[in-house]
Amino acid sequence: MKKIINDPETVVRDALRGMQAAHSDLLTVHLDPAVVVRADAPVRGKVAIISGGGAGHEPLHGGFVGRGMLDAACPGAVFTSPTPDQVLAAVERTDGGAGALLIVKNYTGDVLNFETAGELAESEVRSVVIDDDVAVKDSLYTAGRRGVGGTVLLEKIVGAAADRGDDLAACEALARRVVGSVRSMGLALTSCTVPHVGSPSFELADDEMEVGIGIHGEPGRRRVPVGSATEMVAELLDPILEDLPFAAGDRVLLFTNSMGGTPLIELYLAHGIAEQLLADRGITVERRLVGPYITSLEMQGMSLTLLRLDDEMISLWDAPVHTPALRWGV
Repeated sequence: MKKIINDPETVVRDALRGMQAAHSDLLTVHLDPAVVVRADAPVRGKVAIISGGGAGHEPLHGGFVGRGMLDAACPGAVFTSPTPDQVLAAVERTDGGAGALLIVKNYTGDVLNFETAGELAESEVRSVVIDDDVAVKDSLYTAGRRGVGGTVLLEKIVGAAADRGDDLAACEALARRVVGSVRSMGLALTSCTVPHVGSPSFELADDEMEVGIGIHGEPGRRRVPVGSATEMVAELLDPILEDLPFAAGDRVLLFTNSMGGTPLIELYLAHGIAEQLLADRGITVERRLVGPYITSLEMQGMSLTLLRLDDEMISLWDAPVHTPALRWGV
């Protein structure tokens, strides 16, 4: 195992210290328990938008803490759910008097621990679970579909709504609308290696790819020979389009995501193919996001996410955001 780390047992804490050093103007890192909060938190009168999950998916979630997105993020150990005390601390440190909305990816540990924290909090707390992965219904980590790339889009859109002053009920309703309109699917060309494990999560031959993987390296729908870029994009896009379903005339946000080890030259190539395949179906790509925004350590692979847009979602996507990983309009 070759990684730029000191001790596998302290890799998350060490990385959080580095995040604080790099972005002290945007966020504050607390280590006991581990919570990343906006530098100006709490923002009085504003709904706090909070998310979190296991480390190893950076920049999700800590990289999205800041103006126009998250008020706090709770980083667990690598590929491990944050604890209830982390989530509770996030709620308490961002309590501006308007309540908190928890954005929870659909993994059993995340759902249970965020729910427990919500019950313990003194302020009003509501939760929305995202389950946008069309690859499988159930997996090792979850009952039902997994929460994956759509989480990034959800955090941006709902974060913008909270920043403009929407109340807790409105933020929750918007979040549920986004969850109902977004679908994702990913593939892997290689596995990843969890630092404290020290060996790949699964084995793939040089001529194989895993279609429908999860962000923790969970197996997907099937293992097939590596195809062309066009074939790979179609393997992901076709199930997404069929699931909602998406149709001619739809306006969408297309998010082409690297799983961590795929270079941008390949990602842009894949994105261009996806845009053309959508255009061929009469689907208009109104907004785009390309890059490594929800990763699986050093895994080579990609995921595609489609969000069916309406005018309000477009306006909120375009609203200013200033975080370590996303920033525009500022």
